[in-house]
Formats: sequence, structure tokens, C-alpha cells
Amino acid sequence: MRLFIDGDGSPVKDDAIQVARSFDLEVVIVTSVDHYTTKEYPKNVRFVYVDRGADSADYKIVGLIHAGDFLVTQDYGLASLVLAKGVRVFHQTGKEFDETNIDTLLEQRYHSSKLRKAGLRTKGPKPFTQKEHEAFLSALTNAVKEIRE
Repeated sequence: MRLFIDGDGSPVKDDAIQVARSFDLEVVIVTSVDHYTTKEYPKNVRFVYVDRGADSADYKIVGLIHAGDFLVTQDYGLASLVLAKGVRVFHQTGKEFDETNIDTLLEQRYHSSKLRKAGLRTKGPKPFTQKEHEAFLSALTNAVKEIRE
């Protein structure tokens, strides 16, 4: 069991690493070379860097991840691809993507995209809050505990 993070712009990397350390899980952060870092991370954390490109990190994650792993992403498309592999997927707000909600989320994304292409403005994400950090930590911690017990 490993914890993957879709690393480009994720505000919960440190939260996820904190949870992983408490359960002795390997963390794999997949991110673009544009986000290369020299920051020191714990030994259980490794980075996989990919070339620039809209879906480069997504394709790499799909190729590396296996049933029983966890993924943190805000990308509904990526979530739908790895759910089929038996991966548990969490949004940075703590919501878990699953077979019961992914189709609706993908449909909403499609309709928003159509509106933007037609020149209409859609709302962007709200600023990330402390309450969302706490919800994410709680959801991920409970999910890992559930598997470990």
C-alpha cells in the first residue's frame, strides 16, 4: 500500500506526508519538472518527475499505481482512471471519489468546460481553508486506519 500524490499544485502534500509517516507508508509524489524541489523530505517520500504537458503526471500515475494504493488528486479524470484499478482516491478537501459519485463529477466538469468554451465564466475554486485541511487529514487517516485494522 502506497500513497500517491498528484503533486502539481496540491495544497495537502504535507498533510498527506504526515498521515503516511504515522502509518509507515511510502509516499510517491508525481509532478512536473517545473515543480522540481530541493526541499528535504522524510525517507518514505520520493518524487517522480515528468515532462511538461497537461496530462504527463496523470499518465505516469496511471502506469505506477496499483490496487490497494491511495491517490490524492483534484483531477476527476485521473480519479476515474485509477478507480477502475482498485485505488482509493481522495480530493484535497477530504471527499473520497468512488463509483457512486465519479460520473456526476465528470459530467459537471464537462458542462463547465462547454460553458467556458462558449465564452461564459464559471466560478473557480475558493481559497483552501483550515477546515478543509482538517477534513482531508481526518478522511485520509480514517481510510488508512480502516485498511490497517
